[in-house]
Amino acid sequence: MTLLCADIGNSHTVLGLVDDGRVGSHWRVATDERRTSDEWAVLLRGLLRDAPDGAELDGISVCATVPAVLHEWREMLTTHFGAVPAVVVEPGVRTGVPVLMDNPREVGADRIINALAAAHQYSGPTIVVDFGTATTFDVVSAEGQYVGGAIAPGLEISLEALGRRGAQLRKVELLRPRTVIAKNTVEALQSGMLFGYASQVDGLVARMVAELGVPAQEVDVVSTGHLAPLVREECTSFTDHAPWLTLCGLELVFHRNSP
Repeated sequence: MTLLCADIGNSHTVLGLVDDGRVGSHWRVATDERRTSDEWAVLLRGLLRDAPDGAELDGISVCATVPAVLHEWREMLTTHFGAVPAVVVEPGVRTGVPVLMDNPREVGADRIINALAAAHQYSGPTIVVDFGTATTFDVVSAEGQYVGGAIAPGLEISLEALGRRGAQLRKVELLRPRTVIAKNTVEALQSGMLFGYASQVDGLVARMVAELGVPAQEVDVVSTGHLAPLVREECTSFTDHAPWLTLCGLELVFHRNSP
């Protein structure tokens, strides 16, 4: 069964064709709030037409953090893909993940989906670090419960903010500099951003593991998100990298709520 899974984030939308946990053709496009349902339909049909595994869809599974874009997707699913079963992750959709938060409805759909996929793929307590517009830290217990997490500014928006507010600073490419102790302004920005961010990740993960009260070796720490490859090699805390964690979680949700 081939599903089109869509993770609609603040900056990018990740799309993939998923079949039994395996991701085939996949794409990352800009999340544009001005794009209409018809434009989304044209974009999707073009991508699917060129994909070797996109000839026939058995279903569509969607989660979104941008309400305006989700509204257009709902319209598109009804108007252009009405014959294809679809599941939109929202309150009331069965995920099987107990959310132990003060207000469970506040938790982003993508974070719950990551927790579901992590509970499915890993046997013990798990911390998922998703590197996107924001960097989210989500903690899943050994019983598959979403117990909470943290949110930090993402790498790209941190760098953009520094370039806007620093009078003598400028935007630079996110690359690994030659040394931590930089010899020029560009590499000084890259060093502070990359190595500083890696230290932040390791520090937060260490605090979370300590708060869980379990031995560190029993906790899986998983990186995901399109910016993860920039940072994960500089961190000491990661035990695994799952680039398609959210898409695989969307497939699980679809099967639990299949029309």
